[in-house]
This record gives sequence, structure tokens and C-alpha cells, in this order.
Amino acid sequence: MVKTALIVRLEAKPGKEAEVEAFLRSGLPIVQEEPATIAWFAIRFGPSTFGIFDAFPDEAGRNAHLSGKVAGALIASAAELLSQPPSIEKVDVLAAKLPA
Repeated sequence: MVKTALIVRLEAKPGKEAEVEAFLRSGLPIVQEEPATIAWFAIRFGPSTFGIFDAFPDEAGRNAHLSGKVAGALIASAAELLSQPPSIEKVDVLAAKLPA
């Protein structure tokens, strides 16, 4: 059951949009190794605005993800790729439909 999630907004620096997209795509194999990451989506809101939505069964799973490899790589790359620090929101999931 999914109970917690993260919504992350990323604003690419001008000319860094392709690099942010590539970074997000490269995160998929890493999060596939995280047993508590139930769902993970890398998304694009517009030409330079990207995001991540991921969901977890509990707070421990969310915290494990926040201290994992993708989060670490994002923080390490933020100054080079992003025009502002990532906006990371912790949210509660009220209802979800996932594959069985």
C-alpha cells in the first residue's frame, strides 16, 4: 500500500534541458533497485521545468529514498544543471491505483 510520496520540481538552467532530461532517465535503473520505492516517474512540465513523483509504503521508505543514490546525485549536480535548488515536497497519498 502506498501512503507517502515526494513531488520534486526541477528548473533547468538555460541550455541544460537535455542534460536534466538525461539525468532523470538515468535514475530509473537506480530506483528500480530500491524495494521501498513503489512508483517513480520522471516528468516534464514544460520546456525547462522537470519533475519527479515517487511513492512509498511509509515514511521509512521515503527517507531511504531521500538518502539514496538518485537524491545524492541530484544534489551533487544541482548547481551545474539547475537554475534554482530543487523544490522537494513531502506529501501523503490519499488513494492510489497501481498494477497488481
